[in-house]
Amino acid sequence: MDDNPVVFLIHFFRSCCRRPFFFFEFLKQIYIIGADGLPLITTAAAAVGMVLAFQTGSTLAKFGAQKYLAAIVGLSMVRELGPVVTALLVASRSGSGITAEISSMKVTQQLDALRVSAISPYNYLAIPRVFACVICLPLLTVVADVVGIISGGAVSVIMGLSTARWYAKITGEFIEFGDFFPGLIKALFFGLIISFVALYFGFNAKKGTQSVGQATTTAVVTASLGILLSDVILTKILLAFFG
Repeated sequence: MDDNPVVFLIHFFRSCCRRPFFFFEFLKQIYIIGADGLPLITTAAAAVGMVLAFQTGSTLAKFGAQKYLAAIVGLSMVRELGPVVTALLVASRSGSGITAEISSMKVTQQLDALRVSAISPYNYLAIPRVFACVICLPLLTVVADVVGIISGGAVSVIMGLSTARWYAKITGEFIEFGDFFPGLIKALFFGLIISFVALYFGFNAKKGTQSVGQATTTAVVTASLGILLSDVILTKILLAFFG
């Protein structure tokens, strides 16, 4: 395929302008990335919210500021931890799956079979996965945000640092609807990074079964680094717009 990432992207965007769009393949990927990944995301988000409440709650209690625990947990989840943790988990789960699947198809010459059948691998494999990943990441991020905030509230109540009513009150006061936008914008970019990296290494896997594992490992590592590095840039840009 295209060893050059720029050429790969050019061919991808050209394919976006050509028919057909495989809608059922798109729905299948929505289910695989979104619905199947939901238990993992919720479990991880609950753990992150609890740990955040444990760590910050004990520290705030020393200064008598435990009433702000809800604000710290909520803003941390919505603006940073929610999208980043979700993206890293999707990269390790769905990103690795995409790379392994496509690299296996290349090794077994199934990509060539698609071309012989006059079906573009970009239209059939790449486009549905990119769109599904971009749509699922923000939705999974919202779920992670809500679960993290609720689990943090449960810990604060159990530790006696707050009541459920007070926790909900402070959360409503400090977290506005607009606070979700920076995290959702990050999630969109993370979805693009995960899908493009996974597809690129899948399409460019070398011949031989060993290359499947190598391509998958490289894709996960590259996507994870891309998420963390882009998070720094996006945070700086979004702070200028949203504060």
